[in-house]
Formats: sequence, structure tokens, C-alpha cells
Amino acid sequence: MEAKGGTVKAASGFNATEDAQTLRKAMKGLGTDEDAIIGILAYRNTAQRQEIRSAYKSTIGRDLIEDLKSELSSNFEQGAGTDEGCLIEILASRTPEEIRRINQTYQQQYGRSLEEDICSDTSFMFQRVLVSLSAAGRDEGNYLDDALMKQDAQELYEAGEKRWGTDEVKFLSILCSRNRNHLLHVFDEYKRISQKDIEQSIKSETSGSFEDALLAIVKCMRSKPSYFAERLYKSMKGLGTDDNTLIRVMVSRA
Repeated sequence: MEAKGGTVKAASGFNATEDAQTLRKAMKGLGTDEDAIIGILAYRNTAQRQEIRSAYKSTIGRDLIEDLKSELSSNFEQGAGTDEGCLIEILASRTPEEIRRINQTYQQQYGRSLEEDICSDTSFMFQRVLVSLSAAGRDEGNYLDDALMKQDAQELYEAGEKRWGTDEVKFLSILCSRNRNHLLHVFDEYKRISQKDIEQSIKSETSGSFEDALLAIVKCMRSKPSYFAERLYKSMKGLGTDDNTLIRVMVSRA
């Protein structure tokens, strides 16, 4: 089993007040020193960041989050339009408990439910897979029912490879509801039946954002660290850097 929690470790020789002063200095005056901000926030764990925020308020008399929002360019904040990749990454990789907390916070902060906004900004099967994930209904146990596992693998095979057209709902209901241990066995059994990895079948049977979402679920079930490593690699590959993804992945792994 993989390690739980974050991958950003606590910084040694940590001094919250010193960090707070450095951050303020980086945002004061002409222009903002983004490198200095990243140099601190990307290398402190969650508890340390909370201490920095408190120290910032008590020594400078301002709110760190508000200052960061007003000083940083659109690279650090979400722009217009729907960022499908971001929705997929968060909903496919978080635990049901984390998704429940995200739903709560989203409602408090924006006065609307996350599901309402998903439904107004997305459509078709992609919308349905996001709604299903945001419902946080995945089985959190470790129990493996051998007969059900074999049945799921067979049903996935019959829903895709074995028929004309694809029964997308079958993929959605199995991949969004079963526990991780069960799904890992389903993937093995699926390969035995179809002579193909489940990822290969998803790629050949589905398309667009729905395909991306199903692949993200499978990858997160197999190995979350590998999934995030791939997200980071893709954010830095090709023309320009996808700063939003890069920053979000680095910060969220704390």
C-alpha cells in the first residue's frame, strides 16, 4: 500500500515569522517576487503554512491569503472557462472523506453546491462521471468478493470490447463505486479475459474528457504518486508550462 497523506515534508529550521516577513517583502514595492513566494510556500507542509498565515496576521496585521490573491497574476488563480483537467484531477484522486469536505467548503464559500456548478459547466457522460465522483459514494473498505470481482470484469468486457458501441454507464458505475482493492483485482481479471489492459480498452472505447476521467480513476487506483508524477511531467512538457497544474499539484501534495 502506498503512504497516506502528503509528499511535501516539514521544512527543517522553520521560522514562521521569518517566512511571513519574507513573503511580505516579496509582495511589497514594484512587481512581485514570485520565485521567493514559491520558494517558501512550495517547501512548507500544511501545518507550517498555517503557522506562517498566523504569524503574517500577528506581525504584519494583514491576511496572507488576501495579499497573495491581490498580488499574484492569473498564473496562480483560475481563469475563465472550465478547466476539465483540474476537475478530473481533484475528483479522481481524493478520498471520499476529502471529497465530502470539499463539498462542504465549496457550499460555504460560494453559496452553491459543487454538483450544481458541475452540471451547469459540463455535459453528457463527462458530467455524469464527475457528479458520481463528487457524490463521494466509493466503498472505502478493503473487502474483496471474488464472485462480484469476476462479474465486474466480465461486465466491463461485455460493455466495451465485446459489443458494437460502448455501455459507458457500466464503466462509470463500477469505476466510481468499488473499493481500491476490489478494482485492482478487477483490472487483473479484465486483462486475463480480454488480453488487454483496462486502460487500452478505455482509450479505444471512449473519448474526450470522459475518457480522461476514466483513465485518471484507473491510474489513481493503481498508484497515486505515479498519477501525480505524470500530471507534473505533462504540465512542463511541450510549449510553455501549465503553471496552474504545476502549482496545484505541488501544493496539494502537502
